[in-house]
Amino acid sequence: MDIEQFRREGYKAIDAICDYYAGLEQRPVVAQVEPGYLAKLVPDQAPLKGEPFNAIAADFQRLILPGITSWQHPSFFAYFPSNATFEGMLADLYASSVTNPGFNWACSPACTELESVVMDWAAKLLGLGEAFWVQGGLGGGVIQTSASDSALVAIVAARSAYLRAHPDVSPSDLVIYGTTQTHSLGAKAALILGLNFRALDVHPTFQYGLRGSTLQKAILEDKDTGKHPFVLVATLGTTSTGAIDRMPEIGPIVQEAGLWMHVDAAWAGVALSCPEFRDRSFLKYINEFADSFCTNFHKWGLTNFDLSAMWVRDRTQLTDALDVTPAFLRTKQSDAGMVIDYRNWQLSLGRKFRSIKLWFVLRSYGIEGLQTHIRKSIALATLFADFVGDSSLFELCTPQSFALAVFRLYPKGIASMLKQDELNSLNRALFQKIAARSDITLTQTDLLGTFCLRFAVGAQRTEERHIRKAWEIISAAGVETWAEWQATQSVSVENGKI
Repeated sequence: MDIEQFRREGYKAIDAICDYYAGLEQRPVVAQVEPGYLAKLVPDQAPLKGEPFNAIAADFQRLILPGITSWQHPSFFAYFPSNATFEGMLADLYASSVTNPGFNWACSPACTELESVVMDWAAKLLGLGEAFWVQGGLGGGVIQTSASDSALVAIVAARSAYLRAHPDVSPSDLVIYGTTQTHSLGAKAALILGLNFRALDVHPTFQYGLRGSTLQKAILEDKDTGKHPFVLVATLGTTSTGAIDRMPEIGPIVQEAGLWMHVDAAWAGVALSCPEFRDRSFLKYINEFADSFCTNFHKWGLTNFDLSAMWVRDRTQLTDALDVTPAFLRTKQSDAGMVIDYRNWQLSLGRKFRSIKLWFVLRSYGIEGLQTHIRKSIALATLFADFVGDSSLFELCTPQSFALAVFRLYPKGIASMLKQDELNSLNRALFQKIAARSDITLTQTDLLGTFCLRFAVGAQRTEERHIRKAWEIISAAGVETWAEWQATQSVSVENGKI
């Protein structure tokens, strides 16, 4: 492909993308294909001779798009949002046009320097203290691929620091702490590193947030058995319920016990851009006690995947654990300590030029634009939660957390007479009924044996009418599911009695 052909095909590609988004609302939310569909439609090996590009582009429309679940669809309420903005798409295009491996400053100075600048912008946007700023000289921010990578990097750094301070400790005795609501990243990091992971119990009484007393008890128990807890993965906005660990309680305990505290705020952290949400998120205590913090701008932050923003209080903890610099990677700038080489802040050597995406987005939307998006999502989730709360057929399983509502089918006046497994069976049937639809999607969760449904708002194009339509679908499915369940029972339900 020469320059002029690229120009022509580029115009066509932009047109096709615009058409996709212009018709997004009319598309199915969830891909309507069966497993293995694609292998039946394409050859079993690459072509011997090159094909015309227009045929390749046409096959994207014909073969690939039908297998794409539209995460940017206004009726996508599953998992958490994964926004893609036109600013981010164009930034990706520009970054791809000057692609380089980015492993040190000399690869392309702008890539490193823009990342440092943008991560300081983002830290200030979220209210993170100066200790986490690159310009502060001690800590700083780095862009990772995902929150799982951020946690893994933090745990590697915490392990290295702990073993340096305790050289007689065997790595096999090290323990990572999370909770029963912590994302699987904690357990996965333990699996990768050959360490122990302990999930601490949390309870609905405290909205599934980790309490200081639980943490203190676990530390004493593990130390009594010769174990060495060294890191806690605390959470701001768990995947299951949006729970927030009690930072004011656990922070002093972590500090006294010498544990590293990594705060995983993958989804909810972007809400810190709005000052009114900082107290409930315990930002003051994060700034005081956290050693590292992560949030994904590629979830709720209007930036295309992937862009996981990670900050550390002491950058030397990363470089001490991860700096491997053979002669062929040395440069005079890094030898002189004049620059950051971000390869020593992550697990892999090469890295993408991702900061340009966040730069484009923050400049285009501004702080006020991002705040408007966050507040709108929360207001829409509140509308849905109000529908649930006013219904005689449903209940909220936990208090609404930011833009997440967790609920279940719970016929008032009758549900209390049903057994837990009956209620769970009822709600599984409801979920399967909704999951079979193509015009809406949400996800399930399990809260200490209670089957619930999750409704997460955050897509850029979601409006009030989409929430009202979703409630119509869900409430109608609830009525139908409840009627079907009653019809299958050997006893009748009349006047609130079974």
